[in-house]
Amino acid sequence: MNEDIKLKVEKIKTYLEDHKCADVAVVDMQDCSWTDAFVIGTVSSVGHLKGVVHQLWGELIDLGLTVNNRHKTPGDDGWELIDCGDVVIHLMSSELREFYNLEKLWNITESSR
Repeated sequence: MNEDIKLKVEKIKTYLEDHKCADVAVVDMQDCSWTDAFVIGTVSSVGHLKGVVHQLWGELIDLGLTVNNRHKTPGDDGWELIDCGDVVIHLMSSELREFYNLEKLWNITESSR
């Protein structure tokens, strides 16, 4: 992951933590051909998810990231994937995060929390 992406990812991580997302993890996806990093955070409710996503758009624009899959409103299923190309953000309920365990799914052994 290059320094520019690392800086953007750290700013996203801090933003999510400041907005009460739990267990925010940054996962280096350097061996992946389609993205450089995952940022994964746990939200406490669907309302929390919608609020964080709504506020996050401005932060992403300020960071110079383009959202490739913008939805008018986040889904009610407890998981929002925000694809910014070099960075993919996963905001998930604790149940979905535990069930899908993206870090394990991608066989990633090195992540920072």
